[in-house]
Amino acid sequence: MGKTVEFQRPDGGRVSGYLAEPAAGASAPGIVVIQEWWGLNDQIRGVADTLAAKGYRALVPDLYRGKITVEAAEAEHLMKGLDFGAAAGQDVRGAVQHLKQSSGKVAVIGFCMGGALTLLSAANVPEADAAVCFYGYPPLEYLDAGKIKAPLLAHFAKDDAFFPIATVDELEKKLAAADVRFELHRYDARHAFANETAIDRPIPVEYHPAAAALAWQRTFAFLEKTLR
Repeated sequence: MGKTVEFQRPDGGRVSGYLAEPAAGASAPGIVVIQEWWGLNDQIRGVADTLAAKGYRALVPDLYRGKITVEAAEAEHLMKGLDFGAAAGQDVRGAVQHLKQSSGKVAVIGFCMGGALTLLSAANVPEADAAVCFYGYPPLEYLDAGKIKAPLLAHFAKDDAFFPIATVDELEKKLAAADVRFELHRYDARHAFANETAIDRPIPVEYHPAAAALAWQRTFAFLEKTLR
């Protein structure tokens, strides 16, 4: 359904990505999709395809520049090698600006590592009109919640071995103190509960169909309200 495209970062650098276009074409609302720590793989392309089928232009920037993995140790290595500030402020912002050339409104949505980058992007990509975070957050001292002006929807797992729920409580307080317009939901699930490939993995992640369905139901309602 999608194709590989290239777009420009604010600093003039070039990034490639996967773009899935809806039937409505280039005037439809846009969504920048941010990968998990595995890279730009078939699963995250599938998320973009699903969003396109729902009528959105979905662009996944290739943050790892072509590298993907199925091994947790290598994924952790790739993630630790990523400059999160540049990924949010340059790659993601460039993707938002690219979609905004023809889309009236553009949201950012991310999962796991991409969830953390979504929160950073909400603060550092002023062109974004909405943000949806799935089970990820950056170190909270790096998040300037006062700069988040667009509405935010966040989904977290209560039994998350990678992003402890206690820190989600701190995040919620920080967002509230900054008067961010946000909804935050907690699910009786484990990390990566919306990733349909997270089954029988050797790390504590687990697809949870009911939690995923509810999170997506809330997400599509939120996107309809904020982008259309």
